[in-house]
Amino acid sequence: MADFPSKVNTRTSTPAGAHAGAGRSGSLDLDFLRSPFGVLMIVEIVLGCLVWTLIADTYYQPYPSYGWVMFVAVFFWMVTVILFAMYLFQLQLKLYMIPWPIVLVAFNVTASVLYATAFVTSATSVELYSWPHSPDYNRRAAASFFACLVMIIYGVSSCLSFRAWKGYGSNAATSQATISNHA
Repeated sequence: MADFPSKVNTRTSTPAGAHAGAGRSGSLDLDFLRSPFGVLMIVEIVLGCLVWTLIADTYYQPYPSYGWVMFVAVFFWMVTVILFAMYLFQLQLKLYMIPWPIVLVAFNVTASVLYATAFVTSATSVELYSWPHSPDYNRRAAASFFACLVMIIYGVSSCLSFRAWKGYGSNAATSQATISNHA
């Protein structure tokens, strides 16, 4: 019994690949940036920022229609930035009790519908409140154009997130084996 402590090893170890960051929440997910969801979110962030900065650069305060466009553009831009950061750093893995695919479908469909109303509101208000060929007219017309593009991109994101939620294009074996879900 005297040599018992020298023969027993009580240290534990982890496999060599466990430190690579695969599947850990809080680590940077570069595969998300290359995924269709990541690319679409980057485009939504850039174009959404263009919409609200173009409107904010005009004198829009007396016109309620542009207040609505600003609300939609800024709100969905901020939520998209938050969701992008969550997926980029895999923080959604810490909040596993939230059904993220359903949340993304609801968010993208809502963004598409409200951006459609913002686009129509902005496009119909351009001529009413602006002098043709003035800087405000050009900015508001450009904001309407970019709002239309953002609406289309959110529509594409809605389709892709719906397909990811329903699991189209996969079978039972592949849906069980996936580690990260970028939807």
